[in-house]
Amino acid sequence: MNARRTAPAVGEAAGVGEAAGVGVVAAGRAVELLRAHADHPSAVLALNEGTSRYAGRSREGLVAYTRRGRRDVVQFAAPFARPEDRGGLLEEFWAHLAAGPGPAPRVTAAQVARADVPLYAERGFTVNQLGCTYGIDLARFTVRGKPLAKVRQNVNRARREGVTVVEADPGDLKDRRELDAIDARWLAGKGRHVKELSFLIGERGGPAGPLRRTFLARHQGRTVGYISYSPVWGARSGWLYDLTRRSPSAPVGTVELVNLTALARFREEGAGWLHLGLTPFAGFRDAHEPACSSRGLGRALRWVAEHGRLVYPARSQEAFKLKWAPHVIEPEYVAFHDGVGLPAVWHLLRATGAV
Repeated sequence: MNARRTAPAVGEAAGVGEAAGVGVVAAGRAVELLRAHADHPSAVLALNEGTSRYAGRSREGLVAYTRRGRRDVVQFAAPFARPEDRGGLLEEFWAHLAAGPGPAPRVTAAQVARADVPLYAERGFTVNQLGCTYGIDLARFTVRGKPLAKVRQNVNRARREGVTVVEADPGDLKDRRELDAIDARWLAGKGRHVKELSFLIGERGGPAGPLRRTFLARHQGRTVGYISYSPVWGARSGWLYDLTRRSPSAPVGTVELVNLTALARFREEGAGWLHLGLTPFAGFRDAHEPACSSRGLGRALRWVAEHGRLVYPARSQEAFKLKWAPHVIEPEYVAFHDGVGLPAVWHLLRATGAV
């Protein structure tokens, strides 16, 4: 099916259909579908509270997305379904969006895995690298050697300062209050220009809340930081390093100590992988760009990578992940229907919280 002729028309009628429950999937069913079909390190983000979810009717699977205005839909990753069903589910989803009158849509898919690029290229999308995702094979991980020297140095410093790490009790009201306070201080400290990528990162609550595990850093009797981890399904199953917060008073090395503690726990439990997630605007390579990419967009994204600290601190995020000597570094993509237009780019940035 040709996407340029059959892509969805997004209008008010589609919104009414969703409100009435057409194609909408409950959180419990969404978790079942992800467990069965997800093979993406960040698939759990499909469960974010502000994200809409469409369940396939003719094919079993799930599509996660958010709306921006009347004409724009930003989809998270490719459909979560069997590989042979993804194309059909994508077109079924478009038909769902097309219910009722409305102008031609602009559909953008963010965090598309490399294996799913042909799915969009064959349907007329323009596809460019968005960044890279990073994964640690826990069976091969070692803290010894030169690659982890900086991690060892920071971890030892935090330990000398008296930082300890414990896994949070989800039912402990005191833990939750301390995490709320850290969140408030962290967001205030980032300033008005730097914003987190709200569509592409996890959250403490929401439908995936019960699936997450959180490790706390404590110093002088107070919680000064935390990292939450979410489950990863598929070929490289394990855990996703999801959400990080630290107090300005946290000693140097606090984050590294928390992550190393959690990593060791997961390995003891038999987990296969610890994924560090997507860093947008990082790891660009000419070899990563598919034939259906836009040269102009590629130049713009690379400019952000080099100079766009106020949009997203890509360099510092990439440096932190490379410090853990990941065994897998893979590109992830953004796909635009009917070419790249300024409104679509703008809505992508708005949907992700980058502007």
